[in-house]
Amino acid sequence: MTFQQIRYFLVLAEELHFWKTAEKVYTSQSSLSRQIQALEEELGITLFERDKRNVKLTDAGIFLKKKWGDLLDEFDRTHQHAKKIEEGSSGLVSIAYPGSISYNYLPELLKIFSEEKPDLKVELMEPIDISIENLLTNYQIDLAFSRNKVLNSSVLFEKLYAEPVCLVVPENHWLTADNFVDLKDVKNEKFIISGLHHTTYFSSLLRNIFNTYGFEPQTHIESDFGSMILNLISKGLGISILPYSFQFSLNSKVRFIKLPENTELYINWRKNDNRKITQDVINYSINLGKNYRKKFV
Repeated sequence: MTFQQIRYFLVLAEELHFWKTAEKVYTSQSSLSRQIQALEEELGITLFERDKRNVKLTDAGIFLKKKWGDLLDEFDRTHQHAKKIEEGSSGLVSIAYPGSISYNYLPELLKIFSEEKPDLKVELMEPIDISIENLLTNYQIDLAFSRNKVLNSSVLFEKLYAEPVCLVVPENHWLTADNFVDLKDVKNEKFIISGLHHTTYFSSLLRNIFNTYGFEPQTHIESDFGSMILNLISKGLGISILPYSFQFSLNSKVRFIKLPENTELYINWRKNDNRKITQDVINYSINLGKNYRKKFV
């Protein structure tokens, strides 16, 4: 049994048509038939029921389609990781990040990469409803910046810095930093925030904040995208609570008022990723984080 035979089987299990499958795997129909027959003989299992017109998976074939598909995906991910190790400093690093750091911390970090590792290719992903833990453990990303640390035995993390959480209001709003007392000042206002029913870190932080001040916000619009929230606030459609980093978006039509609560930024990576380039990126990130700690003291 070979990987080629398994790949042939998986494509045929999807297509259920020998001629179409042969075209997809760049072989002849007779060669494909021989490979599938040899696989069945070696396994002692009938994988397909076929006649002159139809091809259909047997129950055993359905079972192996799922199992072999998962195993082959894992093999491909492992192979891709090995290729990245081989590529070294001129390779590829894929990074997940929260939108809030796209205005300050992340651009500064990418500038450092450009200066120190000019041949490094960086892939960026801003996941919203996808588990960062799964992205890391499934080798879909190499590093993840997040507001909460990933608690998994195969993942390491480092806290970079903490920053204030801010109430964000339109520029012409009656509330200012000078007359602000606490969040109960705006309990009757319309909020534009992440859905409080979500299980994300920031939704959990918002729930805790509102619980602290003893009221449930009047959510007018729900969004997980900070840039969209800022734009809606600037149009006078409501107010929000966001990390201080969004102030670097330089949106002059909104006002930020610091709250006593903080949010943190972490970097997370796989414990078994020993590539030099990964370690370099981690070190750059930690060193830049030290500078940001001074900004928010």
